[in-house]
Amino acid sequence: MELYLFLKVLWWLLLGVLLAGLAIMVGMDMGVGTLLRFVGRSDVERRACLNAVGPHWDGNQVWFILGGGAIFAAFPLLYATAFSGLYIVMLLLLWTMIVRPLGFEYRSKLPSPRWRNAWDWALLVSGAVPMIVYGAGVGNMFLGVPFHFEWDMRSYYTGSFITLLNPFAVLCGLLSLALSIYMGGVMLMGRAGGEVAVRARRAASWAALAAVVLFSAGGVWVSMLHGYVLEHSPAPAVAQNPLQQSVSLQAGHWLANFRSVPLLWLVPALGYLGMLLGWLLVRGGRHTLAWWSGALAWIGVLGTAGVALFPFMMPSSSNPAQSLTIWNSVSSQTDLLWSTGFAAVFVPLILWYTSWAFWVMRGTVDRKEIESSDHAY
Repeated sequence: MELYLFLKVLWWLLLGVLLAGLAIMVGMDMGVGTLLRFVGRSDVERRACLNAVGPHWDGNQVWFILGGGAIFAAFPLLYATAFSGLYIVMLLLLWTMIVRPLGFEYRSKLPSPRWRNAWDWALLVSGAVPMIVYGAGVGNMFLGVPFHFEWDMRSYYTGSFITLLNPFAVLCGLLSLALSIYMGGVMLMGRAGGEVAVRARRAASWAALAAVVLFSAGGVWVSMLHGYVLEHSPAPAVAQNPLQQSVSLQAGHWLANFRSVPLLWLVPALGYLGMLLGWLLVRGGRHTLAWWSGALAWIGVLGTAGVALFPFMMPSSSNPAQSLTIWNSVSSQTDLLWSTGFAAVFVPLILWYTSWAFWVMRGTVDRKEIESSDHAY
């Protein structure tokens, strides 16, 4: 295999790993925020929820930076087109992401119930909205994004924010939210203790079942959509751009990769296994295994989307022939080689540090210590 072709596929896979890491780790924290007012019935219980993820939530934001950085380094044309065309979406994500640390840091600084309730709602919104947007973003890739290029490769976005919140995208957003709530609920089962853990267990159980239903509905919906077909383009191992290809639309073609390689059906099966096994483990009170099962579900769901879309990364609904693929939106071979070297060093380091931090700060939150400590959230 040509080295350049190998690097393109490698970075497509690595981007999937980073997006899954973002969904698992950041989604867990977002899920805790979404559940905050439902599983915490008193101020002490809500503080227990916040301190359950307190040692980790800011470190988990590294996955958000890694995902954006990987797109910037390995797929610069995708980065430029998506981050400029979907500007309002990016601002919405940034605003909600900015509110979250403010809520963590300032919520318990004043004893006023109104002050704390206001921050509780802010944490709920800043937990739910990003996960809905995350799922909706993936869903819109199946429908195509309204953008096109001029002859000089300037991209133009011709849609609106409302068009991105179409029914299929909303369904995908709700699936993302359900998996986030599941991960947050499982985290609180093991870390919050008491009645909070009981309520969190109930929420995680329902979220797992909701995810199964939404994933199934999304699969049926995708099978009826018109999929994009790359009819002609330069060889994958050579440099190219979106002006050098022809693309058509065919009914049900988003499942073509699964039909051509039946072994790929194991990817959505992995998603179902994670969700259903997670539901059983939550019912049995096995929170640690349930967390890993939730991670498996995220990998299966995002892997299913990636396999179905391959080789497309950002299809264009305005001009399908100018859709972005892993072949035409990627960096040069030299850039990919350097990026691979950095990734080989820093991704394992981040995985090791994250694992070490969770191991050192394991156990149930001590509520008496929270009430007596000025440093607790």
